[in-house]
Amino acid sequence: MPKPLLFLDVDGVLNPVCPHPDAGFDTHTMFGYTVLLSARHGTWLRELAATYDIVWATTWEHDANTHIAPAIGLDPLPVVTFSGYVPQPGDPRVPLMDLFSAAKWAPLLRYAAGRPFAWVDDVIPPRLVRRSRWRRDRLLLPVDPGQGLERRHVDRLLARPPRGRAESLRASAAS
Repeated sequence: MPKPLLFLDVDGVLNPVCPHPDAGFDTHTMFGYTVLLSARHGTWLRELAATYDIVWATTWEHDANTHIAPAIGLDPLPVVTFSGYVPQPGDPRVPLMDLFSAAKWAPLLRYAAGRPFAWVDDVIPPRLVRRSRWRRDRLLLPVDPGQGLERRHVDRLLARPPRGRAESLRASAAS
């Protein structure tokens, strides 16, 4: 059985807006913008890679492999492409109020193609989080964009990774 996917955003997650001064972030200039990155995140993501197949789910798209991954000590990762995404039949309907914040939802579902997944982002509509709360195959983990990814998020991802329905049934039959 393949590992669950971990969809990972950059801005607000790995590049927080205003982290604590002692949080260990280094300043980088990329595309004329100041980006705050921490090697600690690279360590945590390598730890998560034992449980998940990590995929960039960021508007940085392939630029995340060029600029972000090397800065935090990661090898290149697969990428979900959002730019130019054309809605397709069967895409989930999103309320008008959530159009911006849910713009990644259909491409993520298409990429996952039924595989269990976790999504770590600072812009996940609360409605999606609530609707996914009781599903074993999805974990939507909103992150405070001010502080970004914290150890408690990593611990949560490791404690109960999402799993597929068949895997859930086998696990409960074995116990």
